[in-house]
Amino acid sequence: MPLPLDRLKGSIPPLVTPFRNGAIDEETYARLIEMQIAQGSHGILVNGTTAEPACLTVAERNQLVTLAIEQVKGRVPVVVASGSQSLAETKELTDHAVKAGADALLIVTPYYTRPPQRGIIQYYLEVTRNNDVPWMIYHIPGRAAVNVTVDTVKELKDKSPSFVGMKHAATDLEFVTDCLAAVGRDFKIFVGLEDLSFPMMAIGACGLMNAVGNLRPKPLAELCEAVWRGDLAAAQALHHKLHEINKAVFFDTNPIPMKYMAKKLGIIPANEHRLPMVPATPELEKRLDGVLARAGLM
Repeated sequence: MPLPLDRLKGSIPPLVTPFRNGAIDEETYARLIEMQIAQGSHGILVNGTTAEPACLTVAERNQLVTLAIEQVKGRVPVVVASGSQSLAETKELTDHAVKAGADALLIVTPYYTRPPQRGIIQYYLEVTRNNDVPWMIYHIPGRAAVNVTVDTVKELKDKSPSFVGMKHAATDLEFVTDCLAAVGRDFKIFVGLEDLSFPMMAIGACGLMNAVGNLRPKPLAELCEAVWRGDLAAAQALHHKLHEINKAVFFDTNPIPMKYMAKKLGIIPANEHRLPMVPATPELEKRLDGVLARAGLM
């Protein structure tokens, strides 16, 4: 059965993909899921940007989806990022996610090709027309090199009953307000940039999909819950407490800083990447050590 939409909210961190000797480390991935649930995350996101999906094969991305759904066992929603540069790959990834039992889909705008808005609309309608799983746009213009307009969001909302929201990984707060005004305040916007978590939630975002949740899941969940109960002072305090570590996530291309810090804290056993991604430099490691120490995590 489709996920009740009132459960699709809150802190849903995009998990890193742990590697061991070049292969996906399934045992560690399962432990990461258990850590998220134990520390109060409201869901998990599989194959988001932080998972290095461009370095994974389609089969490996599907492997992570199956593993995550089997490990979670319905305790929290599993959102699957099932987008790719290719329509055929996106359909394959999406079909697998639906059959495996994903609670919601997050589909990135087709990157690199820079399609017109009418192409984006047709693309999303084609990918999602054969299923009723709630789906969202992953709007990340800094990586995809294409923006989605409010008019496109409105047309998709009119034409696709299962289109429910967006992960907005951009600094444009006005766009968030315009979307909510155009399609209704129940439209689910998730924050995709760490340091805009509190500001974007304050104007109507329903939750966070932030990489820093790999390190500190609980404060992100607490920030969401503080906003929901109207305790803006508590949410603001968490915003400032997280500020430096939020910035540290982007000291280099995500997830390079994230994986180093996760290894340093014993969250993952190996700081391993796949080319063209590479581990942190010694200079970056020292800088990140200072952040972790000041955050009281060392």
